[in-house]
Amino acid sequence: MAQNDTIDQHPSIPADATFVPGRIGILGLGLMGGSFAKALHQGGSEVYAWNRTKATLELAMIECVDGELDVDTVGTCELVILAGYPQVSVEWLQKMAPRVSPGAIVIDVVGVKRSICDACFAIAQDHAWTFVGCHPMAGTQYSGFAHTRANMFHNAPMVVVPPADIDDFYRLDVLERLKGLLEPCGFGTFTLSTADHHDQVIAFTSQLAHVVSNAYVKSPSARVHKGFSAGSYKDLTRVARLNAQMWTELFLEDADYLSAEIGILIDHLQQYKDAIDKGDAKTLKELLAEGDRRKKEIDRR
Repeated sequence: MAQNDTIDQHPSIPADATFVPGRIGILGLGLMGGSFAKALHQGGSEVYAWNRTKATLELAMIECVDGELDVDTVGTCELVILAGYPQVSVEWLQKMAPRVSPGAIVIDVVGVKRSICDACFAIAQDHAWTFVGCHPMAGTQYSGFAHTRANMFHNAPMVVVPPADIDDFYRLDVLERLKGLLEPCGFGTFTLSTADHHDQVIAFTSQLAHVVSNAYVKSPSARVHKGFSAGSYKDLTRVARLNAQMWTELFLEDADYLSAEIGILIDHLQQYKDAIDKGDAKTLKELLAEGDRRKKEIDRR
């Protein structure tokens, strides 16, 4: 499709757009960025990327990257994906903002939304491109380009935080373009959210699980689990393996909601401990039955 045809069909693309339709730029080739690169390249998109470690970029250019994302190429990208750590992503966007093409879309894939959306929405206000906060609900306990795969996002939910201060018709057009550009990734659903609601829910669904798993394996008993463990141990310890630097940033960016969730968990654990210490079978049975009942209710929704 010619560029002028694309501009005519999408009111969110101004006449002075300089991007090549469908070209993707990716900042960071870790687990998320690298998986985006592989999925989009496999789907026929032209991919440009930047990575702090040049050796990783050189490897990716053999497999799934067509060129380096830099001051000369960023303006040719219709979609730019910020897949670095939160502060790195914000600093890079601040530097590159004047070079991003009018009408382009910039998204991030960071696991917290308030801090990065506040910063990036503010940067975008002074330019003719649009920032959309995003969080693909996919991943593994491993990190780095070596663990990336093209099917990472197949049927996974994508949480989307659109800008609130733009025209509804323009916002809808941008989101439809974004879905089209990400189609090769195979996302199962796109869920709209505010940054605050995202961070409140993700503190429970993701961050708390990592804290619990990471703390659980610190028991001395974990050293002698072999031969005594099965599915329960494997399920609960899978995300104990993590990128400590990245998760430290994410936890502290969402400290208020995460701390509240940890407090709720501690309160519930104390109830179980008290019942066990007292040999109170009645209370313990009630606590266990309540948890079983809640799980079944949640699964039926």
